[in-house]
Amino acid sequence: MQDFKAILEPDNYYHIYNRANGREKLFANEDNYKFFLKQYMFYISPIAHTLTYCLMPNHFHFVVKIKEEKNLVPLSGSGTLKPFQKFETFEKFASKQFSNLFSSYTQAFNKQNKRMGSLFMPRFNRKKITSDNYLKHSINYIHQNPIMHHYVSDLEKWKYSSYLSIINNKATKLKKQEVLDLFHDKQNFIDCHTLKKAEYFAEKNNLNY
Repeated sequence: MQDFKAILEPDNYYHIYNRANGREKLFANEDNYKFFLKQYMFYISPIAHTLTYCLMPNHFHFVVKIKEEKNLVPLSGSGTLKPFQKFETFEKFASKQFSNLFSSYTQAFNKQNKRMGSLFMPRFNRKKITSDNYLKHSINYIHQNPIMHHYVSDLEKWKYSSYLSIINNKATKLKKQEVLDLFHDKQNFIDCHTLKKAEYFAEKNNLNY
């Protein structure tokens, strides 16, 4: 049985995802997407490397590698990262950072949209990634989300994922080279994503390849 609440441990890869409560939206406009990523970098980059992400109107996906304990970035001050030693377990420490992210974003979103209450489903999902093949599949699956949910027909047309950041030559805070090395090179990364897109449309239209 797949573990959707895997324990977050140092030096391991995870597929992290969550969605909005009910039929609500997490992101109502472009500024919402940008603000969420800003808050994500503030709360999560001190504890994890990010390989891939995709933000959708009512849910999100990330592939992260939790940092080794010696590489955690201790910050001080209200609402910022506390040293791991103040928590009973590493799991509680890492989960608290995600909780802080969701709480921070919800407060801002509620204020902007004059709403009250929780925005995200409680207890975000996390699957531990245990092999290179699983890692590649997770990265590809995440990037295909805008196509699977019928928002675009071309991966390059969705602005709120890491796909463009990985294939272009601009600097990024993502672990871009690690992703490309996993797929061997940029062209194979693109080809694998293109093939997966073709497979999806073939299945959708009951075509045979």
